[in-house]
Amino acid sequence: MFRKLLIANRGEIACRIIRTARRLGIGTVAVYSEADAGALHVRMADEAVAIGPAPSSDSYLALERVVEAAKRAGADAVHPGFGFLAENAAFARALAEAGIVFVGPGPAAIAAMGDKLASKKLAERAGVNIIPGHAHAIADVDEAARVAAGLGYPVMIKASAGGGGKGMRAARDEAELRDGFDATRREARSAFGDDRILIERFIAEPRHIEIQVLADSYGNAIHLNERECSIQRRHQKVIEEAPSPLVDAELRRVMGAQAVALARAVDYVSAGTVEFVVGPDRQFYFLEMNTRLQVEHPVTEMTAGLDLVEQMIRIAAGERLAITQDQVPLQGWAIEARVYAEDPSRGFLPSVGRLTRFIPPAEGAGVRVDAGVAEGDEITRFYDPMIAKLIVHDASREAAIARMRRALDRFVVHGVRTNIAFLAAVLAHPRFADGRLSTGFIAEVFGAGYDAAEAPAAVADVLAAVAAFADRRTAERAAAIGGLVPARECRLAIAIGAQRIDAAVSAIEAGYRVALDSRLLTVASGSWRPGLDLFEGRVDGREVAVQIRRGPRGTWQLVHGGAEVEVLVRGARAAELAARMPAKQAADLSKLLLSPMPGLMVSLAVADGDQVKAGEPLCVIDAMKMENVLRAERDGTVAEIKVRPGDSVAVDQVLMTFE
Repeated sequence: MFRKLLIANRGEIACRIIRTARRLGIGTVAVYSEADAGALHVRMADEAVAIGPAPSSDSYLALERVVEAAKRAGADAVHPGFGFLAENAAFARALAEAGIVFVGPGPAAIAAMGDKLASKKLAERAGVNIIPGHAHAIADVDEAARVAAGLGYPVMIKASAGGGGKGMRAARDEAELRDGFDATRREARSAFGDDRILIERFIAEPRHIEIQVLADSYGNAIHLNERECSIQRRHQKVIEEAPSPLVDAELRRVMGAQAVALARAVDYVSAGTVEFVVGPDRQFYFLEMNTRLQVEHPVTEMTAGLDLVEQMIRIAAGERLAITQDQVPLQGWAIEARVYAEDPSRGFLPSVGRLTRFIPPAEGAGVRVDAGVAEGDEITRFYDPMIAKLIVHDASREAAIARMRRALDRFVVHGVRTNIAFLAAVLAHPRFADGRLSTGFIAEVFGAGYDAAEAPAAVADVLAAVAAFADRRTAERAAAIGGLVPARECRLAIAIGAQRIDAAVSAIEAGYRVALDSRLLTVASGSWRPGLDLFEGRVDGREVAVQIRRGPRGTWQLVHGGAEVEVLVRGARAAELAARMPAKQAADLSKLLLSPMPGLMVSLAVADGDQVKAGEPLCVIDAMKMENVLRAERDGTVAEIKVRPGDSVAVDQVLMTFE
């Protein structure tokens, strides 16, 4: 076994690898950029080595610096995690030349599977189903248009070296293809150092299903069943589960056999994932092979009862696989939800800032949290916006969904916008419950974004009742401090968005009876007191958890069941007087283009004085490794551009004005 392991990564995966290495008695070395000097993975590791400035190209992607750090620390092995250098054959070769073991497959397998053009040809020779497409790299956008016309729209524009949702765009017609080709090429060059592009036919209503494989250096190879990864936005996975609600035993056997055949064809050693796209007719096609640990590996660990990081380390250390294919279990159901620093109401644009509060749900009893941050840490624009992964396990899919919804209600994050309420809304949707999934699920169900302030009626009643409870208990505490006896009953006016509710609150044992218009509810909690971020109690006898924060002037911020709302609670007389106040006029922002996110201005498509039509591109902002095109909302004339390419921009910064 290894003596010292360097983790060539950051965030939650670095922390997760450190935990397994520590359990195996292996010393750990973290690497960090200037932006990550105080990061959690640095604090957790036994040692830490600085490798450069904040931009990943100058630190985590700087191959020579990472290899030198491993030498300097005396590490005898390096685990790359996922992303960054995890699928870089040159990195694996450089480590081997330095006498350091790469915890992953050999350089030849990485190179073969990392090139999507080469991997498709190899997969076809191995007997794996492949998607119809062009067999060579596309030279330019004109050739792309000719190829796409021959294949038939829609098509997928893909970076040959891509992965992790980067460098991928669907095009429904030639206009979208021409619009997306150059952006895809730039993303590919920036993220992978390889701007070759391929074109494939887009499979309608696709599901994204992948097979986890394990192989040792003695010729043993097995698969660990499948994962369903169809819930995606911008081609990046958001919710994953194992097994898939689509796959039966026979389809699992056939897909698994093809995945293992591909692994054998490239002499694969370590953990890897063969990804397939599956159509409504249950026909499946090879998408790519990821020669690394996947972000969603915990759902496989939960259902197969294995630690995949441990397996990778043991295989790299020369050990044989401990189990055979017929010994691989499929235990219950697991679901993973990725908690991102992003704003679903603004098209899932990334959010940055300091985590002023970070309280994940308690682990144990089927709940696991893989986090790379702690309270007080900062989410910056330099790296992927994932904060943590929440994983649950239960006996059935229905039970796992229920457990995940309860856990999300208890996941408290303040300081940045998150997708927690959105994740809860996905899990609550009837189509998700029925297992009717596709990679277009989010776009089809939620459109361009999700407004968590629009609470369903049943959830709104729970939030109103809890807000009334909190307001009443806070008033009682204030009365007690002042030596007063609070009234046993009061009348309130509650506002949730545009909804107005008259409420009567009366004290009962351990809680209150709350009348919301004509609806009567009981609310009880023996644990909540003013100042706590989480209300845990019962509403009408049903156990609920509601995140709750007191705001100014009678407001409460509440998160529960897919809703994230501000509830205004006033006494009846105060509400009557407030209704007579003139409405505040919103500022006119129609002639301003504001940055919807912090990032780097990549390019400008217009100049001062240009006339633009609605939908035309104005500029491109790079944020958290993704290019975002800002477009004109209406026809107009550019008055003044306030920024230049290369400028760093802040959220809501004025980028340009219009006449």
